[in-house]
Amino acid sequence: MDPLLREPAVIVPRRRGLSPPQLIVLSFAGAVAVGTLLLRLPVAHAPGARIGWLEALFTATSAVCVTGLIVVDTGTGFNAIGQAVILALIQAGGLGILTVGTLLAFVTGRRLHFRERLNLQTQLSAVQVGGVVRLVRRIAALVLAVELAGALLLYPRMSGGEAGAWPAVFHSVSAFNNAGFSLHADSLVRYVGDPLVNAVILGLVVLGGLGFVVVVNLIARYWRAQRVPLSLHTKLALTATAVLIGAAAALLLALESTNPRTLGAVPLPIRPMAALFQAVTPRTAGFNTVDYASMHQATLIVTMLLMFIGGNPGSTAGGIKTVTFVVLVGSAWSLSRGRGELQVFGRRVPVETAVRAGVVTLVGAMLVTGGLTLLSITDPGLGMLPLAFETFSAFGTVGLSMGITPDLSPAGKLIIIVLMFVGRLGPLTLGLALLEAPPERRIQYPAEDVVVG
Repeated sequence: MDPLLREPAVIVPRRRGLSPPQLIVLSFAGAVAVGTLLLRLPVAHAPGARIGWLEALFTATSAVCVTGLIVVDTGTGFNAIGQAVILALIQAGGLGILTVGTLLAFVTGRRLHFRERLNLQTQLSAVQVGGVVRLVRRIAALVLAVELAGALLLYPRMSGGEAGAWPAVFHSVSAFNNAGFSLHADSLVRYVGDPLVNAVILGLVVLGGLGFVVVVNLIARYWRAQRVPLSLHTKLALTATAVLIGAAAALLLALESTNPRTLGAVPLPIRPMAALFQAVTPRTAGFNTVDYASMHQATLIVTMLLMFIGGNPGSTAGGIKTVTFVVLVGSAWSLSRGRGELQVFGRRVPVETAVRAGVVTLVGAMLVTGGLTLLSITDPGLGMLPLAFETFSAFGTVGLSMGITPDLSPAGKLIIIVLMFVGRLGPLTLGLALLEAPPERRIQYPAEDVVVG
C-alpha cells in the first residue's frame, strides 16, 4: 500500500498517574469507606446497641483522622470486634495509609518504585526522597516499641476484669496516635490524680505529636555513633512544643484554679499536673481529666487557639502545625522590624516557606469560619461557643468537646465529618489534590507595589 494512502497515526496522550496529594486523599477516603462498612456490621456492635450508617461513618472518619469526637460511646456501643476495628483504623490513620501499604510491601518482598517513594515523602513530610524507605522502617520500629512500652506501663492501672490488658493497649495506641478515643465515657477523668497514667499518656501524646522526622533526627543525633546535627525543622518543632505547652499550662492553672467545677475541685498538689494534662491534650490528643464544658470562657478560647495550631508537621497531629505558626509569626515580626526574611538558629527561612505558612493558616481559618457558619445554621440551639469549640476540635483533629457531639443534627455531623477529614489531610494537601498544577508561564509581568496593612 502506498504510504501516502495509509491512515494517519493516532497519537494517544500519555495518561498521567495520580499525584502524591491525590493518592493520599484517596487512600484516606478508602480507609474511611472500609471502616464505615465494618463498623456498620452488627457483629461489631455491643448487645442492644443500634448504630446507623451516619454513626458508623462519623466513627470511622474520627478514627482514621485520629480525632476522637464520638457520637456513640466506644466502650458501650461497640464490642471487642468493633473496638478492634476502631483501633486498627486509628493505627492506619496515625501512621498514614501509604506507610501501612509500604510496610505490607516489605513483608511481601516487593520493591518500591520512585513514584511510590515520592508519595511517601509527601505523606511523611520528609525533606527529601532519598532514604524515605529507611525512614519508614525506623518509624514502624519506633511506633511498635513506644506503643508496647506504653501498654506495659498502663497495664497495672487499667487492667482488671474480663478486659484484661485490652484497655491498656487501646489507650496506649490511641494516645500515641493522638486519637483521643477512650473506652471510658468520661475519658480519663477518673485518673486525674494518678501520676503514672498522667505521665504515660502525656509522654505518648508528646512523642506522637513531635513528628516522625523529628524523632528520627533526635535518635540519629543522640543515640548513634555518628551523631548528625539537628535540623532547623527539629529545632523549631522542639522549641515551639516546649513554649506552647509551658505557656498553656501556666495560663490554664491561673485561669481555672479558682473554678470549683474544674481545677478548683482538684486537690492543690494535683492541680499543676491536671493543668499540664489539659495543656498538652489540645495538641490534638483529645483526652481530658477535667470537664471542658465547665471551664471559663477565657480557658476555652486559649484551648481553641491551641487546637488550631495543633502538633508538629509529619506527626499524627492536626491543625496548621507548630512550625507553620512559628514561621508565620517569626516572619511577620522580622518583616515589621525591617529585617526581611526570618533568621533563626543561624539559618534563613526562605520567603516561599513563609508564604506557604501564610496560605495554610489563611485556608485553615477560612475552613473553621465556614464550618462554624454552617453549624450555626444547622444547629443554632446548641450555642455559639460550644459550636465554635466543636469546629476547632474537628479541624484540629483533637476530639475535645463540650458534650454536644451526639446532639448535632445529621447535617451538623456531616459538616464535622468534612472538617475532620480536611483537618487530618491538611488544607494544602487537599487543595493540591483537587487542583491541577497550572502550566508554566513564560511571560513575566512587570511588578507594581500596592499598599497593605
